[in-house]
Amino acid sequence: MASQRGESAAQAAAPLAKQRKGLDKSHYLYIAVIVAVVLGALIGLIFPEFGKSLKPLGDGFIKLIKMMIAPVIFCTIVLGIGSIAKAATVGKVGGLALGYFIVMSTFALAIGLVVGNLIHPGAGLKLAPYDPNKKAAADSTVDFLLGIIPGDIPVLPTLLAAILVGFALQKMGPQGTPILNAIGHGQALVFRILIMVMWLAPVGAFGAIAAVVGATGVQAIISMATLMVAFYITCAVFIVVILGGLLQIVSGVNIFRLMKYLGREYLLIFSTSSSEAALPRLIAKMEHLGVSKPVVGVTVPTGYSFNLDGTAIYLTMASLFVANAMGTPLDLGAQISLLVFMIIASKGAAGVTGAGLATLAAGLQAHRPELLGGVGMIVGIDRFMSEARALTNFTGNAVATVLIGTWVKEIDGGQVERVLSGAEPFDEQTMIAGHGGRAAAAEPAPQPVAANA
Repeated sequence: MASQRGESAAQAAAPLAKQRKGLDKSHYLYIAVIVAVVLGALIGLIFPEFGKSLKPLGDGFIKLIKMMIAPVIFCTIVLGIGSIAKAATVGKVGGLALGYFIVMSTFALAIGLVVGNLIHPGAGLKLAPYDPNKKAAADSTVDFLLGIIPGDIPVLPTLLAAILVGFALQKMGPQGTPILNAIGHGQALVFRILIMVMWLAPVGAFGAIAAVVGATGVQAIISMATLMVAFYITCAVFIVVILGGLLQIVSGVNIFRLMKYLGREYLLIFSTSSSEAALPRLIAKMEHLGVSKPVVGVTVPTGYSFNLDGTAIYLTMASLFVANAMGTPLDLGAQISLLVFMIIASKGAAGVTGAGLATLAAGLQAHRPELLGGVGMIVGIDRFMSEARALTNFTGNAVATVLIGTWVKEIDGGQVERVLSGAEPFDEQTMIAGHGGRAAAAEPAPQPVAANA
């Protein structure tokens, strides 16, 4: 038995080590973006005219993101509708979880809009509107290089087609499974291309930030810093006040005690800017906390695709920032229609790094295409906000698991108290060792993937 346990631990440690090794590559991208932003800001301040001439670098990156919008939205929405149906078949737990996710995500999006309207991030910059038909600086080489990148596909028709295809596949039943699997493989290909595109983010951020700072000076740096600080504060308030208050009222659990229990996972997420690495550990810890295995098996993986509170806040605040920076603030009607779009499209933001940026660009393109030029500024600071998004998404799913367990009476209150008080600590070795197959077996959602997107 001991040898089997040791062998199991070794098998579990191998994929974890491999996962960490794979995640290390993202650190290079993270560092490269930071360096690019700093260099771009310095060049814009010291050599403003040269900085403005680097704008085609940012425009080219924006075109690459636009190129990926339609396939990302189509694949994720189709698979998302399929996973909703799959989760709903689980019964009361699945239906309750999905209902909670939709309400909470909508609430998070609305909070982002409220905060954005209060602080008006990006106001006063008045950047030049994005014109996809405008020739870049009369430079034939630049025109040629930008012309290689394919044009974008309209977002709203793509969204409608994805919804229709998703529900049609549901009606087909087992016959639609091969098609759904094929779309799943297509999504993997699309995300692989998106990852390749995101490795050009340092170049795009460098050109975009240099051009913006060259045109507006220090005001651009102040505006971006304001957005980042406001976003972090909004996420903190959302976790402590909204999630914490709901958790205390429904389950009688203190949010800070729960966060202390998940301390190692927070460190892992902060170091990788992704909550994906902590998914198996969250499943193990929620079961150890006293939530029943069926509830955890449905709620956590589904939440990783549909309960993205941090991403929701980010999408709406970033949209308002871009609109204000371009000197064309969104009126109330445009904000509400953008909110409705983001409620649907944000379910496709649970992909890899860059999917959230593609969703943001999709929302702007669908409502105000001339605002796409401001996405270049978001590229520069997106990585700085990824930790807050990932931590908020992770906390939201941990809280949701406890809440769902309480509502369906599938949680051991005594166990919760013993675990949170430290009387029954989490056993790192045995829980990880025995959990490799369990996490994989309990996935009703199609792709529990990186929630920092």
